[in-house]
Amino acid sequence: MDISLDFMRRIAHAAAAETLPRFRSQGAVTNKLAGSFDPVTEADREAERVIRALISAEYPDHGILGEEHGSENITSRHVWVIDPIDGTRAFISGVPVWGTLVGLTIDGDAVAGMMSQPFTGELFYANASGSHYEGPGGPRRLATRKTTELAQATLFTTTPALFEGNARKRYDEFETKVQLARYGTDCYAFAMLAAGSVDIVADPGLKPYDIVALIPIIEKAGGVITTFEGGPAEKGGDILAAATPELHAAAKAALRG
Repeated sequence: MDISLDFMRRIAHAAAAETLPRFRSQGAVTNKLAGSFDPVTEADREAERVIRALISAEYPDHGILGEEHGSENITSRHVWVIDPIDGTRAFISGVPVWGTLVGLTIDGDAVAGMMSQPFTGELFYANASGSHYEGPGGPRRLATRKTTELAQATLFTTTPALFEGNARKRYDEFETKVQLARYGTDCYAFAMLAAGSVDIVADPGLKPYDIVALIPIIEKAGGVITTFEGGPAEKGGDILAAATPELHAAAKAALRG
């Protein structure tokens, strides 16, 4: 099945109506994780609520998995996966590198997805027609860079602190092999890979709602996205995305040691 651009725009606009008025508003933040810090805001909860309502009205037989409001009907062949604000830490810090992620899986495979950044007015999306962008500069088809060598690559990760033990040692060595390493942009880094501005994104410990929407955006732009071991990315885990198959193979080898 295909998902129309109109439906993705409707989701983006509905979510933005909940997130933008609360962005940089110093609203209340709740910590979901005792002993650590996993923030959630009213914007997260309300954005997911309106997204779920749109999906249920349009596709009543489909399942939904959301970060904030759980799962329903996930035995369906069609399951929507939602992260209403990917990058809540950036959101509460007033930095516009968060995004609303909504993806569709069919029989477990990610087939369509969108990442909306309403503050910058950007929509990255993928459906049967390919991977596309709308926003400043005008609409265009997304395409990854043709980088094949680590020495020429720009690498993003949320933070090296997420790599633990031997994995941190391998990551630190990996970073010395690339041309440029930058940190901290969550879903926006993956969108920039699809747009041809970034070559590699390596993020450990992701959940399905962190990555499902981004898989088709990257793959239909020409990139490769898997776990560090080379398996499917739809269930989350340690996720590696790269602009080309050659670069992905080199990065995977470096991260596995």
